[in-house]
Amino acid sequence: MTAGITPAGEGEGGVAWNILGQTYKPLQHSAASFAFHTYFPDGTFVPPHVHREQDEFIYILDGRFELMLDGQTQQAGKGDLIRMPMGQPHGIFNKSGSPVTALFWVAPSHGLYELFSRIHNLGDPAEVVRIAAEYAVDFLPPPG
Repeated sequence: MTAGITPAGEGEGGVAWNILGQTYKPLQHSAASFAFHTYFPDGTFVPPHVHREQDEFIYILDGRFELMLDGQTQQAGKGDLIRMPMGQPHGIFNKSGSPVTALFWVAPSHGLYELFSRIHNLGDPAEVVRIAAEYAVDFLPPPG
């Protein structure tokens, strides 16, 4: 990691990823942690999954998420911090009728930056799930 400033509205190095209709912009990346700004249009989501090697956090800048945290449905809105310990299943859903913007970060970073680079503009969710498993992110099968 180098010292510096990532300008508002930009991703570090001008990077912005489209991941299944959501926009992710990396703000900081080191071995210890990885932070990224996200934009979730209404109706988009990240299905329930587990990070085997990372703790994950979300600070909501604007909007409201519905979450599946360790098997329970919860709501979080602007100013709330969501904590998702490694190994604990979680899913993130925007069912609010409006976009959600948030700051996400993981610690340690492991290969999450590389995963996002690989799945950028990939339209096949099954392929996203397959690739994610290579980076210790395991999506759970649909219920039923």
